[in-house]
Amino acid sequence: MNVKLLTTISFFTYQLSISQTEKQLNGKVYSQNILLKNVEVINKTAKTSTRTNELGEFSILANVKDSLIFFSKDYFFKRIKLTQTDFIQNDLVVNMIFRPEELEEVVITQIKFPHVGAASEGSNVIPSRSLHQYTGVYDGTITNGMDFMAVGGLIFNLFKKEKEAPKKKTSEIDFKKLVTTIPEDFFIKDLKLKPEEKALFLEFCDADPRSKGILEHNNILTTMDFLYAKNEEFRKLNSGTKN
Repeated sequence: MNVKLLTTISFFTYQLSISQTEKQLNGKVYSQNILLKNVEVINKTAKTSTRTNELGEFSILANVKDSLIFFSKDYFFKRIKLTQTDFIQNDLVVNMIFRPEELEEVVITQIKFPHVGAASEGSNVIPSRSLHQYTGVYDGTITNGMDFMAVGGLIFNLFKKEKEAPKKKTSEIDFKKLVTTIPEDFFIKDLKLKPEEKALFLEFCDADPRSKGILEHNNILTTMDFLYAKNEEFRKLNSGTKN
């Protein structure tokens, strides 16, 4: 009886020690059948990270149940919770989804150029360069020459338009735009936010001066930690308001 009990305890102790030992996990990252290089691979549990090579391959130390985060600025970040099967196969394949880039607003100003050309048919206006033809008086102009008055007016109007050009609209970069790289299910499943609470929560985060530091570093791990911390404050604030 004691021998069996001792054997059982030894077995579980061995399994526990195996599960607590970090193992080298290999994998590759791609999107639409294209291998992605320089993707940041973060072990959020162990607080370690690496990057994919030219072939989209990576290798990182991890344990079962560790959370791996895959981040690239042009793609939605991906999070995977590791299982024992991942280590047995040791060839983790991660598919990332491309994030469409929002185009900045472009202001187009219409510039009207003065009409330069012959008078319309039926008009009583006689072109200056044809005055000699109709009156026999030479007015100093050159036949088929350039209308310097019209060209001067055109240049004046162009300079005037340039001075009156509208100010460029400064692109607004705020915390709310930064979190567009984070999938919707992170807010619902991880932060336990209701869909109607998300906009208010982001306003709450954006009002915190620390969000400006998040913008400067633009690190996904730091961003997520900040969101977790703000979520706790947000919940306490909501519970206090309801009471």
